[in-house]
Amino acid sequence: MSRALFTAATGMQVQQQNVDNIANNLANSSTVGFKRTRLEFQDLLYQNLRVPGAAANSSTTLPVGLQIGLGARAISSERVFLQGDFQQTQNPLDLVIEGSGFFQVRQSNGEIAYTRAGSFHLNAQGGIVTAGGQTLDPAVTIPKTATSITIGTDGTVSVTTAGTANAQTVGQIQLAIFANPGGLESIGGNLMKETAASGQPTVGAPDANGLGRINQGFVEGSNVNVVEELVNMISAQRAYETNSKVITAADHMLDTINQAIV
Repeated sequence: MSRALFTAATGMQVQQQNVDNIANNLANSSTVGFKRTRLEFQDLLYQNLRVPGAAANSSTTLPVGLQIGLGARAISSERVFLQGDFQQTQNPLDLVIEGSGFFQVRQSNGEIAYTRAGSFHLNAQGGIVTAGGQTLDPAVTIPKTATSITIGTDGTVSVTTAGTANAQTVGQIQLAIFANPGGLESIGGNLMKETAASGQPTVGAPDANGLGRINQGFVEGSNVNVVEELVNMISAQRAYETNSKVITAADHMLDTINQAIV
């Protein structure tokens, strides 16, 4: 019975982690560019009371064994990179990636981070930055005299300035793609960073070599399905309750044994 207590406790723990993950998904259901995560579980060690295939006697073997599992644990959190819904804003600095790829931004420590959130702004120098102040990389500066900003599907940034009729190219947005985007590490602020699991990025112009195209005047919404997350939360809650009942049942059985001994 003590084995059942600890095994059920692991079940309660993983469901608590599951609810924590669901809560984060729901909290970010309106976060631009957010990608939901789901936990993956794994069973723990088994106590082998009878090993499958062991000799039953001199001429036969056991067709099946007797193994008692010791519970479960959360082994990984997989980020689901399904594309979120596009929301039209008509803001010329709002961009979405239609397809694969990430925007590159340079953090204050000089390192490059990656994001799907294309809600950009201008800083005091006219540079294109994120809401957190990280500079788009490669850097693009919009002249203060610009009257309109046009960003093509291939990432070409051009402006029209006061007193001129022709557009002037001022920069080129590049995207990054990874062999294993699920291996990126989330660091908050809609940003992710490269890891050994993700591999090194392949960088290039949008709408070529497997990279998605850029659409101006839109943002990509979160890919969290609120209804699905609520169903998952109810399922996790029921699993948590069931494991708690196992603990109660094991406790009652131990109490019965103690009373019999006394």
